[in-house]
Amino acid sequence: MSHFSTHHLFRLFSPLWIGVAAAFAPFPSALADELPAPAPVVSLPDFTGLIDKVGPAVVNIRTTGRIPFNSSAIELPPGMDNSEMLDFLQRFFGFSLPQQRPAPRSEQTPEDESVPDAGMERSNGVGSGFVISADGYVMTNTHVVYDADSIYVSLPDKREFKAKLIGADKRTDVALLKIEAKNLPLVTLGDSSKLRVGEWVVAIGSPFGFENTLTAGIVSAKGRNTGDYLPFIQTDVAVNPGNSGGPLLNLRGEVVGINSQIYSRTGGFMGISFAIPIDEATRVAEQLKATGKVARGRIAVAIGQVTKEVANSLGLPRAQGAFVSSVEANGPADKAGVQAGDIILSFNGKIIEEASDLPRLVGATKPGARVTMTVWRKGKKQDLVVSVAEMQPDRPARALLSQANPRMHTENSIGLTVSNLSEAQLKALKLRYGVRVEAAQGPAAQVGIRRGDIVLRIGATDIQNAQQLDAVVRTLDPKKMVAILVRRGENTQFVPLRPRVK
Repeated sequence: MSHFSTHHLFRLFSPLWIGVAAAFAPFPSALADELPAPAPVVSLPDFTGLIDKVGPAVVNIRTTGRIPFNSSAIELPPGMDNSEMLDFLQRFFGFSLPQQRPAPRSEQTPEDESVPDAGMERSNGVGSGFVISADGYVMTNTHVVYDADSIYVSLPDKREFKAKLIGADKRTDVALLKIEAKNLPLVTLGDSSKLRVGEWVVAIGSPFGFENTLTAGIVSAKGRNTGDYLPFIQTDVAVNPGNSGGPLLNLRGEVVGINSQIYSRTGGFMGISFAIPIDEATRVAEQLKATGKVARGRIAVAIGQVTKEVANSLGLPRAQGAFVSSVEANGPADKAGVQAGDIILSFNGKIIEEASDLPRLVGATKPGARVTMTVWRKGKKQDLVVSVAEMQPDRPARALLSQANPRMHTENSIGLTVSNLSEAQLKALKLRYGVRVEAAQGPAAQVGIRRGDIVLRIGATDIQNAQQLDAVVRTLDPKKMVAILVRRGENTQFVPLRPRVK
């Protein structure tokens, strides 16, 4: 048997190795010539200075409402009083019955004056906001303060004030508050039109009540259509319940939006959040400050999207504009000669790309203005002049339902406490029947029914008054789901729930 030394092995294979090495010798240099130059190293942004600058002007907002509370209606275990029951529920279940909560000391009446008991104060929710003037004007979302009896604003320095609602606009979800304070830290308002997709942005707010929480991300899209009057800013900034009303900021610390909505299938953040552009919010806030309401134009048409198939069938070069499905008799559009079947291509010189563009353009037009709009009719364009009318503002739910409710019924097996509506209230709401929810617990609260909602129907029965609701509820089978027709604001929907076992 032959034996090879290490030296022999090397010499045996060395010609092959040398050939392989020679064959690939030019490869590294050729490859280097073809590869692109490495991208420049970009450092991640530092947000520490931003939170120091803006954080003091971001506030926590909590709202409360009063509901009747009859402690004698609660069956307590033998030997246990109310305070012991409240402590038990809080310690072991994280739940407490509604309690009276005093207003901040500066907002209370003098101690020698008696304060009548208007019922128990119940927390309605928590949100965020930001100070826009040193004398105490605060911007937030309408849904944060909607239907609140009392609004409290807490500053990061732990001062708390009772706020006055200057005005709230449901269509844009912008609300303006005022607190009595001076020399407050305030934010700097930016220009949302200059935002670019991919730009870093941050949110500051109170998610789940954790005050002055900062989260960061980028602008995912601009002009996202999710509402009639708002082209939202879409971001991937983590926004959760409690962030509503807080500011969205660029890296210069300027407010470019108000965090308002999230897209979620779970109720929590899923990577898509929406903010109201600050340019639009500022325009609304200025009107609220001046008059307490927002004046919008209307032309009184019902519209729909123009599909590619419709465009082709009508000879329209491309799918654009707003399809007129109906025209209100004697309304502005009717008087201008608009007909059902027309396609509105432009309004006041601005092209209508999507049907949702039209309500924003009309709404932003000053009532009384005469505007030219171009329609597509029978294969050709036609210009029409319309006199824009004023849209009737929504009546605030609190003002609408502030009259004394003649009858109140205690909670039942579906968890509702309701009150009757007066004839005047029904007329103002354009309803023939219904009862107002004063409190929702148990099954009703679990499916999202809340104070201020109007219950119109349970199952197949229209609800005329609180007594009838109680009678209907007593007949419900706890083994079966029941559909409850509920109205909230301008929207009506069925809510299925299962009554609890008696």
